[in-house]
Amino acid sequence: MRAAKVPLPDKLYFKIGEVAEIVGVQPYVLRYWESEFSTLRPAKSRSKHRLYRPKDVETLLQIKHLLHDERFTIEGARKRLKHPGNEESHVGEPSAGERAYRHLLVGIRREIEALRRMLG
Repeated sequence: MRAAKVPLPDKLYFKIGEVAEIVGVQPYVLRYWESEFSTLRPAKSRSKHRLYRPKDVETLLQIKHLLHDERFTIEGARKRLKHPGNEESHVGEPSAGERAYRHLLVGIRREIEALRRMLG
């Protein structure tokens, strides 16, 4: 399953706050991902502000999809980004048992959230 394509504003560069809003995470998460993924190297302005290119934003959206939706580890997401066509076994990718367990937990979470909405 691929990350949904998010239409980006027609800009050459984005500030970290804009990117955080587009990706749906806090700026500190973006800074952390920069330290973990060598493909992320935003340009810096004279005042040392991060300036992300549209390609960087797309990479961040892929990373978020792998980590949050696909439940990859950082290492697994790194490997998937390096070899996107090879979807066979990856180090850090959950095993079949782990995926089944996580799927069960996601279902339980949805049921609890539905109950909470009904009650609250």
